[in-house]
Amino acid sequence: MSTTTLLAFAAAALLLLVIPGPAVMYIVTRSAAQGRKAGLVSVAGIHLGTVVHIVAAMIGLSAILAASATAFTVVKLVGAAYLIWLGLQSIRSYQRGKVETDVSVAPRRLRRVFVDAVVLNVLNPKTAIFFLSFVPQFIDPETAHPVLDIATLGAVFIVLGLVSDGAYALAGGWVGGRLRRSPRLQRRKDLVAGGTYLGLGAFTALAGGHSS
Repeated sequence: MSTTTLLAFAAAALLLLVIPGPAVMYIVTRSAAQGRKAGLVSVAGIHLGTVVHIVAAMIGLSAILAASATAFTVVKLVGAAYLIWLGLQSIRSYQRGKVETDVSVAPRRLRRVFVDAVVLNVLNPKTAIFFLSFVPQFIDPETAHPVLDIATLGAVFIVLGLVSDGAYALAGGWVGGRLRRSPRLQRRKDLVAGGTYLGLGAFTALAGGHSS
């Protein structure tokens, strides 16, 4: 694969990555509500989920998802339901009036944050469609190693994603730090986080359908 192709892909992928979507909103919300470390752990989880999509693209599972309207809708709705579940969990925490000022240092909570991020991105069918419809545009149809080229572009995407999403996590942590200076806002952070997840779940469920 030529350097020109890699640079063109990197520029296009970076443009897509910096536009906030469900993954970015999840990262920012986690970082603001639970601290910068939780945000960075979310970034790692999101991109482990990206690895799953890259592998799926390499073995052709993304093509199955893209070709089946039913499979696409099922995965989309399961992902939306998971976001709604996260939202309800956060709202329950708010209703209990439980204020945690340093949850980012609790290993068990960090594992939960990481797992939620992985599941969130694995259940994002649009990521699979991205690797099926966008990445192939940068693959030479006459290449002798298409699978290797997909892996290479996937690695570039992940590196760029770690950088851009990491920046969002740091920004979210800064916002959260400001909010934690106010006890009133600190208590309401779970309500804000819950509302964000519920909104993302509804948006995911109602987003444009699959065309086939």
